[in-house]
Amino acid sequence: MDRIIKPMEEKYLSSSLDMVETVFAQCISHKEGRTVRSLVEEIRSKKYYIPQLELIMTNGNDEITGYVMFSRFHIEGRYENELLILTPAAVRTDVQRRHISKELIEYGFEKAKEMGFKAVLVEGDPKNYVSRGFEPSYKFGIEAGEKIHLPHPDCLMIKELVSDGAKKMHGLVDYSFYRSLSEE
Repeated sequence: MDRIIKPMEEKYLSSSLDMVETVFAQCISHKEGRTVRSLVEEIRSKKYYIPQLELIMTNGNDEITGYVMFSRFHIEGRYENELLILTPAAVRTDVQRRHISKELIEYGFEKAKEMGFKAVLVEGDPKNYVSRGFEPSYKFGIEAGEKIHLPHPDCLMIKELVSDGAKKMHGLVDYSFYRSLSEE
């Protein structure tokens, strides 16, 4: 299978939303699929959006097989020029377990580092991210705020893109500036 990684292009904007929604609907629930689709649309419309870090992988037929988005993130109003959040990451269900997300995420790390970012935050299952170099964020003094309900504290993780990249970062993570994530 041909694998081409590239930043988002206008011609993929709609089909990438469809793919992300479908993957989350199939893997979790239809409601989650709609929520993640709304989140992508919302990030694209905010100042935190970085078009060069909304990445897709296409196959030889120019179909999207994988998707990741890194966007600026702040903790208590700080670090938005140093810190990114990785959300969402999605791989079409018929081609999962082929290292597509790994390649996209690693490519994103390199691009983000080139752009001067120091660390990446992610919320998810640690077994999906520890092999990419993520560590529990509480080790850095970064913890989930009161409105974020994690199954375990280890589910909020950070990866330093440069040595000591998150050393001076600390505070409570809050998603309230994303309407999609704060609606009950």
